[in-house]
Amino acid sequence: MTWRTNGAMGLETAVTLLASGLFMYSAWLTSIVFSAAHDDKPLLIAASMFPPVGVVHGVGVWLGGW
Repeated sequence: MTWRTNGAMGLETAVTLLASGLFMYSAWLTSIVFSAAHDDKPLLIAASMFPPVGVVHGVGVWLGGW
């Protein structure tokens, strides 16, 4: 069974990667804006320096956990 190809990336893969990137960027930006608006400087610094922290916090803001 061969699963590797030497051709171009498929449309499904490209759309999935683009959607994932936009999701993570939106969550990170939500975290930055939320932290700045609520004057939470330590979290703002952590979210801006370590994007995974911002992504997790941004999703938490969306779901109402924070």
